[in-house]
Amino acid sequence: MSGDVAVKAYVHDAVALRLAGLDQRYTRQRRILVETLARAGRPLTVPEIVAVAPELPQSSAYRNATALVEVGVLRRVSGADDHGRFELAEELSGHHHHLVCARCGKVEDFDASPALEDALDDATRRSAEGHGYAITEHRLELLGLCPACTR
Repeated sequence: MSGDVAVKAYVHDAVALRLAGLDQRYTRQRRILVETLARAGRPLTVPEIVAVAPELPQSSAYRNATALVEVGVLRRVSGADDHGRFELAEELSGHHHHLVCARCGKVEDFDASPALEDALDDATRRSAEGHGYAITEHRLELLGLCPACTR
């Protein structure tokens, strides 16, 4: 799909610019990591990343994921288990929320309806204002059981 290719080019360009601005290189291994996460469509653990991209050594995947989190390219996502997951930062992947399986820990992305987004924006703004905060973004994680765990 041509839109997919354009998004990948945009993502790679944005990551390269962000890293260059911090005097860091967009290495082949970092490119593989970013591309793997962009294609996944959901947060992945490092073992899942390595399974999809076996040319990326596990130690390198951990090291590069940590470095990319520090510069704001990736975001660490917690599941309902002990495994940390990684995904592209929202500026690169688009606004979305997560479905989290309380049994196996799997995390999937989902887009909320415009009505839900409006309600979330309003509710979070009102709640935060009561504590003197100004909301700049929101995140929603819904916990339940994935299809595999409900069987």
